[in-house]
Formats: sequence, C-alpha cells, structure tokens
Amino acid sequence: MELVMANVFLQVLSVLGFIMRLITILLCYMGFQDFFESNITRPKRAVSVVLMREILPVVKFSEMEMAVEAVESCAVCLYEFEGEDEIRWLTNYRHIFHKRCLDHWMGYDMRMCTLCRTPSIPHHMQAAFNDKLWAASGIPDFYYYHH
Repeated sequence: MELVMANVFLQVLSVLGFIMRLITILLCYMGFQDFFESNITRPKRAVSVVLMREILPVVKFSEMEMAVEAVESCAVCLYEFEGEDEIRWLTNYRHIFHKRCLDHWMGYDMRMCTLCRTPSIPHHMQAAFNDKLWAASGIPDFYYYHH
C-alpha cells in the first residue's frame, strides 16, 4: 500500500511540474516574462570576499623567492610561478597561489586554504578583518555598543 501511495505521489508531482512549465511558457509567450524576474538585487561578491582580498598580501613572485622554499607551482592551476607573477601569500601556513587563482577560489566565498583547509585569514589579522566586516555591515551602532 505504501509503495502505491509513493507512486501516486510521484505521478502527481510530475503532473504539477508539467502544468507549471506549461503555465510558464504561456505567460512568456503572452509577454509576461518580467513576471518571473525578481526585483531583489544581490551583490555580486560577498563582503567577506572583498575584505579577504583586501587583507591578504599580494606580492611579485620574484620578491618572495627567498621567503618560500621549494614552492615552484600553484596548487590551483599547476602552472609554475614566474618572476613577475602576482602571488597571494597566505602567511599563516606559508602557502602561495597565483593571485587570480586564489581570488577565483575566494569568489565562491571559500574562506579556507585550497590545500590544507585552514582559515585563509591568519589569526593575527582576524580582529582587523572582523572590524571591517562589522563596519561594512551597515550596523556600526550595534557593533560599537556591544564591542
């Protein structure tokens, strides 16, 4: 009996999905495609991503060759580093990546290293990062009142 009910339920959902698609097509055909567009605009990048890009250091690979031993290629794109490549250096665990590779990774609101999954913002920078996040949130009175 339960199997029959599950089958009937799936059939009803399938029919409802078909009806929904049919109504959508008809409304679009009649010129009401704006009916489905949301007026809500979302920022393209999360505030945390913008701030992480601002906080994490960017240097030329040629300027840091002495500081990082035996790292020859980016773990994201696997291309070797060259002298003028812009590098984003995650100083809390000494991993380096091409700036464009790590920025792309952070664009998905990823807040950890692609290699070891530790937080991208070092502990000594976390307080400054949190302060900037609160300031950007638009509720500074709450922050300063409770801080």
